[in-house]
Amino acid sequence: MCNDRWYRFPSAERRSSSRHAEGRTNSGWTMRNNLLPVAALLLGTLFLFLGNGLQGLLLPVRGTAEGYPTTILGLFGTLWATGFVLGCFFAPNVVKRIGHVRAFSVFTALIAIVSLLTGILIDPIWWLALRAVTGFSTAGTSMIIESWLNERATNESRGVIFSLYIAITLFGVVGGQMMIPFGETSTTFFFMICGILYCVAMLPTLLSRAASPQPLKQVRLDLRGLYRNSPVSFLGILLIGIANGAFGTLGAVFGRQAGLSDSTVAAMMSVAIFSGAVMQLPAGRISDRIDRRYVLAALAGVGAFAGLLIFLVEPGQVWIVLTLIAIYGAAANALYPIAVSHANDFATPEDFVKVSGGLLLLYGIGTIIGPTIGGPIMTASGPYGLFMITACAHMLITAYAIVRSRRRAPVPAAERENFSPVNAGTATTPESLQLSPRAAPLEELPDEGADDPQEEERSNEPV
Repeated sequence: MCNDRWYRFPSAERRSSSRHAEGRTNSGWTMRNNLLPVAALLLGTLFLFLGNGLQGLLLPVRGTAEGYPTTILGLFGTLWATGFVLGCFFAPNVVKRIGHVRAFSVFTALIAIVSLLTGILIDPIWWLALRAVTGFSTAGTSMIIESWLNERATNESRGVIFSLYIAITLFGVVGGQMMIPFGETSTTFFFMICGILYCVAMLPTLLSRAASPQPLKQVRLDLRGLYRNSPVSFLGILLIGIANGAFGTLGAVFGRQAGLSDSTVAAMMSVAIFSGAVMQLPAGRISDRIDRRYVLAALAGVGAFAGLLIFLVEPGQVWIVLTLIAIYGAAANALYPIAVSHANDFATPEDFVKVSGGLLLLYGIGTIIGPTIGGPIMTASGPYGLFMITACAHMLITAYAIVRSRRRAPVPAAERENFSPVNAGTATTPESLQLSPRAAPLEELPDEGADDPQEEERSNEPV
């Protein structure tokens, strides 16, 4: 991440809002003011993540049916995560060279082509290569969308836009997964649906006449700085990435090998995501009042307990599996935002984007490791071995959080920033963190060209 503060040239909308700010209260910001300029872009985002959710679940389900080794199925997640992390570093160079609109079209077209080729080339080696391309392109599209939202946001509206963006990515992924029961995974039907969804995602951007945002910021990863800032968050987020990466990639493989139907597998994966989303806010509010490391230790302990129960008991009844998965998901998917909040308690507000972005990339590294080790372990111990991996990761988080709580005093509750949900379960990039209300205020730069009515008209046009 960049060490300097990120300054962005204001859009004409932001300049216009500053000209008319006098005499206007916060209540004057209506839903239309906040959302209309980005409505089309958010609609495109929904279709993009519908495709991501569908394709992400379809491949392990179809791969299991094709008899691919579990190690290979794990590498699907490894290659995707590797491509995504690399995309965060190198996609900005592509955007800088050819522009936002062209780059977005290229990345989205590549994902659509890959989804169609995956349905034609039923071969594990091809699928591995294509997953890396998908991961890289997904990082590119996500960074461009988030950059566009950053450009259109103001200090008054970015909290609403940030929350809506997180919600859309969540519902998109879950909605894509829940398409699985409505067709046959053994045919090319869902691969074609993925291609259609990605093509539709391109349309709002291609049809817009709004000006492109400023170039993407180059991503940097300062591992030493992240560890010095918060050892618990550093190790915790790496382990969270390992556990979530293993479950996110191999959860569907576990379900199919355990005898669950495709519809039950889709429900299982969706329940884990939704229970985690529901748990974030209450767990976060508790962490505002007591040492966040205790909350991390408790949540990780619950996740480890649920994982161990699944591993040891090997429940055969669907309702028991779904109940334990809901408990597991609630604990496991609430860990990341609390670990980020703990790290930012020890950082200055101006460093929120740098610290949170670095932790997001560290989480990505964990998601590379998780499926890589998960496949061989499941091959050796059976499908329930997946939860031995997650349980080990969560037990390490619990132990290390307790040890560190004895060595470093917490930030007093009165001096902490209030908890803010941060999304790590879907394909968001460090660019999205500029939208968080915890990020440094957007800079209001000189009002150059503010009297140009054509520029103001273009800026207010929906993206």
